[in-house]
Amino acid sequence: MSKTSVQFEKIISQCRDLFSKKLQDYGPAWRVLRPSSITDQIYIKVNRIRTLQMTDVKMVDESEEDEFIAIVNYSIIGLIQLEKGLSNDFNENKEEILSLYDKYSNEAQALMERKNHDYGEAWRDMRISSITDLIYQKVLRTKQIEDNQGKTIVSEGLDANYFDMLNYAVFCLIKFSEQKNQFEPKTI
Repeated sequence: MSKTSVQFEKIISQCRDLFSKKLQDYGPAWRVLRPSSITDQIYIKVNRIRTLQMTDVKMVDESEEDEFIAIVNYSIIGLIQLEKGLSNDFNENKEEILSLYDKYSNEAQALMERKNHDYGEAWRDMRISSITDLIYQKVLRTKQIEDNQGKTIVSEGLDANYFDMLNYAVFCLIKFSEQKNQFEPKTI
């Protein structure tokens, strides 16, 4: 297994842990959200990241990493909603929801591995700010597809954009984790 795949699984495990804890605290309240509302949540998160990156002023005690984790989880929520549709039922099986989380995170990893093969892991040479801009662009594309009632002429659909946003956010989280390890004191 490649280094990136191992890192991907570690990041997804952290994201899933938070998702699972919030599922216990709030239940599946997000099931009432339409895909456009989920996209807008991702928009809010990526817009905040961009603002922090461009101004270096933070007024709320949430890190960029926290926002990227939210993008991963909202992307998976978006994929679940595309499959299941919205619901007002709060008595859904939490194990089924976690199973769908795992299904989509596994599909995202497989997609990432195929693209990394073809692109030669070019993301590793990119800045976090550039990857953030790609997520922002994907959100804007997704909003446009939603405004077009899901109709596209030659473009990928909503699910492809959610997968890309998820994977880009994981790449940023991998880069943050590598930066932190880089500055840890080494013992001999």
